[in-house]
Amino acid sequence: QVQLVESGGGLVQTGGSLRLSCAASGRISRFDAMGWYRQAPGKQREFVARIASAGITNYADSVKGRFTISRDNAKNAIYLQMDSLKPEDTAAYYCSAMANVRTYWGQGTQVTVSS
Repeated sequence: QVQLVESGGGLVQTGGSLRLSCAASGRISRFDAMGWYRQAPGKQREFVARIASAGITNYADSVKGRFTISRDNAKNAIYLQMDSLKPEDTAAYYCSAMANVRTYWGQGTQVTVSS
């Protein structure tokens, strides 16, 4: 059973930074890719960033240049460094892991950016 546990969310002012962490049970190298999604109140969950097992990264246009996704295979974890945060980044952020045709999700961590 795959378990993903997010941490690092919180309240920050506009222009501030946060670093989210996602700790996985077992080796993350077994996943085809891992990523971050977010869901704001009343909105659908949306893609934020993704990192493949080979290290290739992809970002949503709305966060490109401000957010950085990374992984540490030794710690079985991925991270999302979020800089220059905006109020529109306020959402619950979810870690995901993709293997074969399945996607696994964490419970989420709340990020609130005050104006």
